[in-house]
Amino acid sequence: MSEPSPKKQKTLSGPEVVDISAFLKDPTSAAGIDACKRIAKTLEETSCLIIKDPRVSENDNNNFLDIMEQYWLQPRDVKMQDVHPELHYQVGATPENTEIPRDHKAEIAALKPEYSAHVPTGADPKWRFFWRIGDRPAKSEFPELNAPQVIPKAFEKQWSGVMTKWGDLMLSSVDSVAEMIAVGLALPRDTFLKMLKNGPHLLAPTGSDFYTHEQVPTILAGFHYDLNFLTIHGKSRFPGLYIWLRDGTRVPVKVPDGCLLLQAGKQLEWVTGGTITAGFHEVIISQETKEAIERAKAAGKPLWRVSSTLFSHVASDIDLKPLNQFNNAKSSKEYPTIKAGRQVEEELAYINLKTT
Repeated sequence: MSEPSPKKQKTLSGPEVVDISAFLKDPTSAAGIDACKRIAKTLEETSCLIIKDPRVSENDNNNFLDIMEQYWLQPRDVKMQDVHPELHYQVGATPENTEIPRDHKAEIAALKPEYSAHVPTGADPKWRFFWRIGDRPAKSEFPELNAPQVIPKAFEKQWSGVMTKWGDLMLSSVDSVAEMIAVGLALPRDTFLKMLKNGPHLLAPTGSDFYTHEQVPTILAGFHYDLNFLTIHGKSRFPGLYIWLRDGTRVPVKVPDGCLLLQAGKQLEWVTGGTITAGFHEVIISQETKEAIERAKAAGKPLWRVSSTLFSHVASDIDLKPLNQFNNAKSSKEYPTIKAGRQVEEELAYINLKTT
């Protein structure tokens, strides 16, 4: 499948970046409230946004990327020791060719040709590692979603510190944005923050092996939406992430230094009754990715693409349902009340991560 013309694509930059500094300094200030309205409006219109957060440290992100590159460089049999299918792969490693994207052929067919997606033909060739971030509930109906950590043996001394530091930073950004979305939607400021407390948040880096895969346009993560509340990304060292705005426009993602990309997930769509929708995206080896691979080869750098990703979740035992002004006959039928943990389990079954 040929690549869409770059001339017909937008880049998330400039005015689409929302600086949250004013809100962090004073949430009740005019500038802070204006930023809240911009965030809510941007998510309604596009399902994604980029924020500038003064707490973001590129050094912490680089330390995280460094340790994940070294992890993925390990032999396969070593990494397989960290795999736990009995826990729906919700902690530790998920091997390549395990996760299968949901069937979204109808949504792909509806896209304009210049913004088309690559149709997945099987399981994703990416690896993933899930590392718990934040507190978990003392008791839960969904223990698999709140399981103990997995620490790789070769990284016992530094793993927890590096992973938790970067994950906590990104989760703090999610918490702030969750507050800002609520304010922007005229809900009490702590509406979503309370729902996220003790959620099964996961630092969720993927690993794509460019020693094995380097052909354009190899699909690394097939066209999909995220099942959680908000997904947040730091910078990756290789391009390849494409997202679709709500109007169907396909956008190659470029995250500026000191910024983070956020995408709405299915749980945010659920509680807003579809006012904000979960955004679709894919990761492929594009021509730009191929050029970055060649540069990395020449420089003797690791040929693994690591995504700097965190999935934030509504707490497993909380009910998902359209809230306040978003609750009506139509939305309650389309988004019936369901525990967040049950919604996650159903989605995991669709993508082959929950098989029992």
